[in-house]
Amino acid sequence: MTPRLPSWLSPVWLVIISIISVQVGASFAKSLFVLTPPVAIAWLRMAVAAAIFWVVARPRLRGRTWPQWRVVVGYGIALAVMNWSIYLAFARIPIGLAVTIEFLGPLGVALAGSRRARDLVWVGLAAAGVALLGVFPATADWIGVGYALLAAAAWAAYIVLGRQVGVSWSGVTGVSVGSLVGALAFLVPGVLAGGATLLQPKVLLLGVLVAVMSSVIPYGLEMVALRSIPPGVFGILMSLEPAVAALAAFVVLSEQLGWVEIVAMACVVVASVGATRALAAAPAPN
Repeated sequence: MTPRLPSWLSPVWLVIISIISVQVGASFAKSLFVLTPPVAIAWLRMAVAAAIFWVVARPRLRGRTWPQWRVVVGYGIALAVMNWSIYLAFARIPIGLAVTIEFLGPLGVALAGSRRARDLVWVGLAAAGVALLGVFPATADWIGVGYALLAAAAWAAYIVLGRQVGVSWSGVTGVSVGSLVGALAFLVPGVLAGGATLLQPKVLLLGVLVAVMSSVIPYGLEMVALRSIPPGVFGILMSLEPAVAALAAFVVLSEQLGWVEIVAMACVVVASVGATRALAAAPAPN
């Protein structure tokens, strides 16, 4: 029997807690970069999360078809590239800015299937936000921006492949197998980059904390929330990610953004909210 949630803990609050957990975890991860490279922390996060998911799900592997393996391996690679590239972006640019650029991935997926001209407004608004960084570069490191754009592309692939994994792999088994694939894919570069620093107690403890906050808790909360929250509302709430990322980085790392980055973030957030509302209100195709 599934325990009932407290009356105050609505699905909306579950999503908000999930977002906060992810972004506070990201700030803790960045705080470890002075002890071990971002590649090592990204791998440690994936490895710990994979171990926890594997224990919880205990996925059945025998009898799987080649199409099922193909999609879950692609999903795992997309997950690994997304984590690796966003951590490399964090090392070079503020977290709030990196997450803002990364959010172009899900925004692009949301708008990709639209055939309405008015949705181009949201595309233009998001593009304007990113273009601001080119006109007024401020603190932008273009290698860091490039890593964030790679993370955006990987996030888009992760979403598309994740839908297919959800169909062919029941429950959390697909996430468990995909997480293991991602951890194995970056095992060698992660261990080589981290070396003996991965055995330091502080790195291990905070690495486990990052994995739990950025992977395990969010996925669990979102799985519960999605059972009773409309997809449109979920999408709007997820649009808060860049702003929450900037706030978490300010509190944990004292990381500040200039006015250019704040305006760029606002453009992407508003574009995401607008696109989500428009798509939720659109009539279903005949």
